[in-house]
Amino acid sequence: MMKRLLSAACALAAATVLLTDAVPLSAEILEQVLVKVNGDILTKTEFEARQVALLRSRPEFANGNPSQLDLQRVVAEITPTIILEAVDELLLVQRGREMNYSLSDQQFTEIIDGIKKSNKITDEAQFQAALKQEGMTLDDLRQRLERQMLSDQVQRVDVLAKISVNDEEARAYYETHAQEFRTPAELTLREILIEVPTTERGINVAQDDEARAKADGIRKRLLAGEPFPRLADEFSASPSKANGGLIGPISSDEIDPQLQTRFAGMKVGELTEAIRTTRGYQILKLESRTETKVKTFEEARGDIGDRVVAGKRQAELEKYLDRLREQASISFRNDELKRAYDLALTRRRNATAAAGKQG
Repeated sequence: MMKRLLSAACALAAATVLLTDAVPLSAEILEQVLVKVNGDILTKTEFEARQVALLRSRPEFANGNPSQLDLQRVVAEITPTIILEAVDELLLVQRGREMNYSLSDQQFTEIIDGIKKSNKITDEAQFQAALKQEGMTLDDLRQRLERQMLSDQVQRVDVLAKISVNDEEARAYYETHAQEFRTPAELTLREILIEVPTTERGINVAQDDEARAKADGIRKRLLAGEPFPRLADEFSASPSKANGGLIGPISSDEIDPQLQTRFAGMKVGELTEAIRTTRGYQILKLESRTETKVKTFEEARGDIGDRVVAGKRQAELEKYLDRLREQASISFRNDELKRAYDLALTRRRNATAAAGKQG
């Protein structure tokens, strides 16, 4: 949270692009209010802060200052999303206040302690310096955290808590997403690799025969009872020799199909013959195996409920926000910003409708 991802110059340039190019609002209005939602407002400064925060998350800006053209392009791209999310947040925060939610002093202190711990901040002076670097005061941080808390709590109570999943929906999800409840078998192996030298001319047949004979000899010693780790340490050309030849656990899905077939017919403790690989001859021992497990519907019921609810969440949240929007007075001080808002709202509704058809 406290780590600065863009330089101050980049952030200032981004704000300048917004004011002069992306959203051509008059200077007089920008210094005051951009949007009014019931009794609350979104100011120029708040809008720019949201813009800069989103720019910081863009991977193309992570390793240096972007060009002016890049900023113009990205600011124009993100402005609709920013204004829509800002209005949504105002609606949710207002609803939270109506429900008498607030961030208590104790909750705030606990959150601050968590921020300090996760950022390895050891004293108050260091914390204040980090806030200053972010252009924030402690009051600014508290307001931001409270808005987030109110928004989250309203969604939990008025949206998530009212989403239900009936048995028919749960079974339909289970049947169409069976792979999500399958845990593939895992194998733990030991290996010894006898390397065959290669040159520009390819493989020397005599050296290949010698490596094969050596691998066969080692396999006989293993069958006679000599410890695999000791022989791996002595002869193997694989890095796994440092761990007694141990490799895994490996998901059976990640193993070559031919090897899967081979291991399927083996018992734990058995050895393969010397197998030719691109590097030489490999002897494998099946050290342990867990079988493929598929959760029954009843075993998976809790996970299914969570996943179906997650799938419904966005659509239900949008319906809830639409109801709040219908009851609210939302006024924009600029037509361009209003068009950006309407564009983002249309895009989101279309995306949710498309996702609903796919589901």
